[in-house]
Amino acid sequence: MSEQGIVPGAASQRHAELSELVEDARRRYYVEDRPTVSDAQFDAWFNELLALEEAHPELRTPDSPTQKVGAPTSGDFAKVEHLAKLESLDNVFDAEGMTAWLARAERLAEHDPGPYLCELKIDGLAIALVYRDGRLERGATRGDGRVGDDVTANVRTIKGIPHRLTGDDVPSLVEVRGEVYIPVEDFGKLNEELVEQGKPPFANPRNSAAGTLRQKDPRVTARRPLRMLVHGVGVWEGAAEPQAQSQVYDRLREFGLPVSDLYRVVGGLDEINDYIEHYRRHRHDPAYEIDGVVVKVDRFREQRELGSTSRAPRWAIAYKYPPQEVNTELLDIQVGVGRTGRVTPFGVMAPVVVAGSTVVRATLHNASVVAKKGVLIGDTVVLRKAGDVIPEIIAPVTDLRDGSERAFEMPVVCPECGTALAYEREGDADLRCPNARGCPAQIRERLFFAAHRDALDIRGLGYVAATALSQPLPPQEPVVRTEADLFDLTLERLVPIRSVVRDQDSGLPKLDPKTGEEKVVSLFSNADGRPSQNAHRLIEQLELAKERPLAQILVALSIRHVGPPTARDLAAAMGSIEAVMNASEEELAAVDGIGPRVAATIKEWFEVDWHREIVTRWRRAGVRMRDEAPVGVEQVAKTLDGLTFVVTGTLSQYTRDQAAAELTSRGGKVTGSVSKKTSFLIAGEDAGSKYDKAVSLQIPILDEAGLRALLDGGPEAAAKLAVTPEE
Repeated sequence: MSEQGIVPGAASQRHAELSELVEDARRRYYVEDRPTVSDAQFDAWFNELLALEEAHPELRTPDSPTQKVGAPTSGDFAKVEHLAKLESLDNVFDAEGMTAWLARAERLAEHDPGPYLCELKIDGLAIALVYRDGRLERGATRGDGRVGDDVTANVRTIKGIPHRLTGDDVPSLVEVRGEVYIPVEDFGKLNEELVEQGKPPFANPRNSAAGTLRQKDPRVTARRPLRMLVHGVGVWEGAAEPQAQSQVYDRLREFGLPVSDLYRVVGGLDEINDYIEHYRRHRHDPAYEIDGVVVKVDRFREQRELGSTSRAPRWAIAYKYPPQEVNTELLDIQVGVGRTGRVTPFGVMAPVVVAGSTVVRATLHNASVVAKKGVLIGDTVVLRKAGDVIPEIIAPVTDLRDGSERAFEMPVVCPECGTALAYEREGDADLRCPNARGCPAQIRERLFFAAHRDALDIRGLGYVAATALSQPLPPQEPVVRTEADLFDLTLERLVPIRSVVRDQDSGLPKLDPKTGEEKVVSLFSNADGRPSQNAHRLIEQLELAKERPLAQILVALSIRHVGPPTARDLAAAMGSIEAVMNASEEELAAVDGIGPRVAATIKEWFEVDWHREIVTRWRRAGVRMRDEAPVGVEQVAKTLDGLTFVVTGTLSQYTRDQAAAELTSRGGKVTGSVSKKTSFLIAGEDAGSKYDKAVSLQIPILDEAGLRALLDGGPEAAAKLAVTPEE
């Protein structure tokens, strides 16, 4: 890194890629309850992000996944604000990591942080319950840690959760946290029932619990075997407060709340390791799935001394067990095509239960990985899984080969459009289908991606709908041949569409469990041929999508390497799609967080005629292609011309994009990182590392009142309210 704090392009690009991967994984896991990567892969991406931000602190923004907890709420329930923030947990994966965490706690605490409480890490759905005057008032999912989904009606149906607390000295207000789960034994029975009803089974117990708790009809929730265990308290008012975590558990049990009896209070590292090793050997003994052990400082005084980072307490740590491994038969190796044309092999296996879920597919990444692993079709293979949908094939069991196995041959043409596959650049590991405009698989995947929350946020345009629009049954022609057609959809065009239901991960047709034939659906019409509710909803959502901010439009275009963080930087710097299209590579690379390689990719994308056609037709359909200046800003003089600003933390009157728009409309430049060139840091709540960097560089710092003074009176007025840190 240079003295000015400029992040090298490779680091910035990798950070953007990892941020997009982590945010997508979080959305699928927490919101959609359909994870597509293993816990181990998520942890690897997340730890790589942490390492990048350690090396380049400018990348550690409030928007970084490392600074967030959980994921956005689902959108299907009312939103409620938690009484206290639900934090996440940092992870360690080995004895060295646990030793380092304990040493750090002992170093940072004013007093000896021991004893410690060890408990099992339940692989369930985090939830917070509020009891007021002893009565259950509300149940809410974690959400993003501050705001969750109100699932009170469903929570009231869960066996073991009391509607009224019992016992003596019950707090007038208490918020308890815990995990909702489905017992392993009941999970198998539930999936059998779903299959008998012609419904898809859940991937694993965690997803079954999440999906059940988010049922819109509480009667469905009531029929399923949900349970809960409480593992913490966020608010405790109106009663004598316990002095330690273990004392809280005793009190909560007296109140009638479900608390595990498998925790243990220990004195130090040796006993912590004994507890971890015991449940590593007895992982399947509990009635619920676990993926590790949580270790907490027991006494609250020491917890307060240690405090928290922006997302996780320093007084607790999760020790994650390694993924589990099983053996199964590799029946075939097939390939799927992604939205960027990447062709990915995956193994089709004899069904096997791993970590409580039935697995039939596993990723193999690319042809070189298949060769490196030495797996043959027909092999018995070692499969590793940690609560995911698509586990990883580790290696073949060569001693079990009988000579009938055969090698996998990577196809030379795209399985969906027949185009010859090719490597994009010399030395690439991944073959790609270059037919980006006409490949049905790529169109389907891009269309589905464009509907994501971080892009156009079109509810009702899920994977099945994206498939139906781009790949209907013959003789019907696709109504969406490229994304350019998206905003030309009408009720009349939607009504006739029928489509085979395809698997989101492989693209293969799903089969009816009763008949064995391909499942066919009419998504957008009723039995009488009139437009269905789905059709009306999709048209309404498309109208709403036309007003999305510029950053979300940029994400929806599926420009390589332009995920949400990069799109926000582009939007803040350029202001309109025309400015992005017309910018030179040098101008794009000068935008904080972009860099030369990403700039070249953006420039290349806009040089393709049919890409520009997407932009043209979206604009013609009424899609907003610029971020409008705030009302009245047109008359404001360019009082901030030549000044550079960084906005960090949470402001009460503005979003980050709104503050940036106000500043840029007055001639200021808004960047994503603090450097010696920064004129002012605008710091809201939870400002984080950018605040620390501004202090170290003695950059003037403004709070929200200072921002208002800056906008109304210019830099001279703001300077009177600025805090200039001293060395």
